[in-house]
Amino acid sequence: MNKNIQINKLSLNLATSLLAIVLIVVILFFTQTIVLPILFSIILAVMVYPIAKLLENLKFNRTFSTIFSLLLAILLFTGISYLIIMQVIDISKDAAAIIDKLQVLSNDTLKWITKTFQISQNELADKALKELEQGLSTISKYAMTFFSSFGSVLTSGILVPIFAFFFLYYRDFFKSFFIKAFKSTPQEKVEDTLKKMYDALQNYMLGQLTVMAIVAILNTIGLYLIGLEYAWFFGVLASLLMILPYVGIAIGSIFPAIFALATMDSPYYALGIVGWFQVVQFLEGNFITPNIVGGKVSLNPMVSMLAIILGGMLFGFAGFILALPIAALLKVVFDSIPQLESFGYLLGDPEIENKKMKEQEQELENNIEVLPETTDDSVLEDESSKEE
Repeated sequence: MNKNIQINKLSLNLATSLLAIVLIVVILFFTQTIVLPILFSIILAVMVYPIAKLLENLKFNRTFSTIFSLLLAILLFTGISYLIIMQVIDISKDAAAIIDKLQVLSNDTLKWITKTFQISQNELADKALKELEQGLSTISKYAMTFFSSFGSVLTSGILVPIFAFFFLYYRDFFKSFFIKAFKSTPQEKVEDTLKKMYDALQNYMLGQLTVMAIVAILNTIGLYLIGLEYAWFFGVLASLLMILPYVGIAIGSIFPAIFALATMDSPYYALGIVGWFQVVQFLEGNFITPNIVGGKVSLNPMVSMLAIILGGMLFGFAGFILALPIAALLKVVFDSIPQLESFGYLLGDPEIENKKMKEQEQELENNIEVLPETTDDSVLEDESSKEE
């Protein structure tokens, strides 16, 4: 009887947790206009907090420290954006020549396909035109969506630093709010959970930025040695696509490869670019990311992919960026709540989570072994004191 009650209680807790997660996702979807700027502002506040804290330790007041650190971040972002835009403008000046070269290349490829596979050139051209029309239709649809949402994007860009200022300036106030909101939980545990959430978000963002910087340098070196124009632009572009884990660098190799086909006199340069990017992806996955990010933020690869897909479906491009940081925060929250600890285990990397479980089991065994000895010693001391 008791066993059935426990099973029913467990099922009820699981169903309640899943329902709560679904409701949160639905609420986020319908309130994304305001939620997305808040989420980005939290990330920005976490990123610049060390600078603001350093300035406060140097006896600058909180208002100046907060504004200065945010302005520094905005200037850095604006500078990088300006350099990228200028490179795009330079490349667009050669657009006519690039298109002509690609057209010649496509015609040669078309002739080779028709000759090799015995396919009618007209039939192949019709199929290509249909695919092109569908592609242009899709691109135009996304372009219309982008330009129609330009106002909301601009508004979000203005709101993010404003919200980030309030999060930084009133951080003690928000901390007190969480302590009051969870009165039934010991204050130390609430503070510890908040610190773990901050550490997880900061470690993930700083780790990813560091990895992106290293990958951008490696990409640029390879493209420069191959002799491709605008090497640093394509190297940085490919590193930015790392927001798509496991495939970002591979996708990023397509753009410089196409550019090489259009501007260089041999297709082997394009093959060399693709090959180099595969080497960089291998180094990133096996050496760079494990050593920089390591076990600080350990997420299950399958869950990471699902989070990115779900984030993209719900919030578009912003969802791709926010998916993994939010997943990292959810893992910390789930690990801190006994009823949701299993979800935290599911989000974690299997190898790291199993290692943690073994360490906990070993620690428990050691405590059990020590406990009887301590009890025996205390009993002997009590008996000797009685005899005296």
